[in-house]
Amino acid sequence: MQSWEQWSLSFDDRMPIYRQIILQFSRAFVRGDIRPGERIPSIRELSVLLKVNTNTIQRVYQEMERGKLISSKRGTGYFFTEDENMMDQTRRDLAQDSLRRFVEEMRALGCADKDILDELALFMTTYMRGDEPCEAGS
Repeated sequence: MQSWEQWSLSFDDRMPIYRQIILQFSRAFVRGDIRPGERIPSIRELSVLLKVNTNTIQRVYQEMERGKLISSKRGTGYFFTEDENMMDQTRRDLAQDSLRRFVEEMRALGCADKDILDELALFMTTYMRGDEPCEAGS
């Protein structure tokens, strides 16, 4: 179960705040910090907790509801999806987004795709030994 009182974000000016909050929720979900079906704070509660405008949190919840990550139950609050497939899809989406940004940055440095693959393979064999694999590709 997520300890909401411990949530704090250092916002990055390069990304809209609402997107950063959605990303935080998504990461917590795929890590298992937020369990399927878990109730999440109300709009007002999260607004106070993160010290952001309630309109921002309203947008976060609308976007997550549209993406089927959460649902609202009138009178009881907002709840994370119980759909296990959504967790896998969210993990894949986050992995794909990270890889896209990595490739874009490497290309901006002038690296060809083959060089990117070679550098990644070298990095993985040199620095990442013993780490558990991401389940995004499974």
